[in-house]
Amino acid sequence: MTLASLVLIIILVLVLLVIVSNIKIVPQAHSYVVERLGAFHADWRTGLHLKIPFIEKVSKKVSLKEQVVDFPPQPVITKDNVTMQIDTVIYFQVTDPKLYTYGVEHPLSAIENLSATTLRNIIGDLELDHTLTSRDYINTKIRTILDEATDAWGIKVNRVELKNILPPKEIQDSMEKQMKAERGRRAQILEAEGHKQSAILVAEGEKESTILRADAKKESMIREAQGQAEAVREVQSAYADALKLLTEANPSDRVIALKSLEAFQKAADGKATKIIIPSEIQGLAGLATSLKELITDPKDDQNNAPAAK
Repeated sequence: MTLASLVLIIILVLVLLVIVSNIKIVPQAHSYVVERLGAFHADWRTGLHLKIPFIEKVSKKVSLKEQVVDFPPQPVITKDNVTMQIDTVIYFQVTDPKLYTYGVEHPLSAIENLSATTLRNIIGDLELDHTLTSRDYINTKIRTILDEATDAWGIKVNRVELKNILPPKEIQDSMEKQMKAERGRRAQILEAEGHKQSAILVAEGEKESTILRADAKKESMIREAQGQAEAVREVQSAYADALKLLTEANPSDRVIALKSLEAFQKAADGKATKIIIPSEIQGLAGLATSLKELITDPKDDQNNAPAAK
């Protein structure tokens, strides 16, 4: 092999190496910012690209994925002069690789400083209690301000979260005491409400029990009255039936006299101190005679009569 052939082979190998080294494959969700002779030339996205040797160069490789940056706690002062530490978490995404490359020198540092100053301005208008209960408001306001400011850098801020809000130790102790007192007050209120409900339930139970007892007594009295009325009706009915039967039987004067005597006997057996004798009864002798005639059997009279001679 001659020297010329060897030199040619070396040159071909070098050319091949140069060509291979200038073949660029951009992965998914990435972008390459390419400069030609020091000026911006192209924004390569996913795929195969060939770079002109010694004329073009990849200035910056940019990730188009959403990125999360956790900034260290920042000291802020509330409207009521309470100093606290707040650290933020920012979710952002590069939308324009060219602006991201040439818009600002250190994008993450710029975002951190901008978020710190914005946070101080927002917290400075809020009191401590409002700050602790207004996370959503603070998050939204910071995100809006950062998103507007970072448009010129090719960055879109998707979300901002306050990770921790750390008041001074004495403020934390005071808040814990206040929280314990509030919990104690709520416990007392709940206990009082429980006693109140219990008393109400007991009173309602006693009321219902009284009503039920009254209803039962009323129903019993009604049933008793109905029973007495039914008994009276039965007695009257029996008495009416007796009178009807007596009338249909057409009793003789002797039977009537006997019944009158029985009624007089019952009246005399009572506890009454005075007895009024009806005018229809003419006298005790007449009553005795009538009784004797009723009791005496006519057959006996015939048997006791003397035999005819």
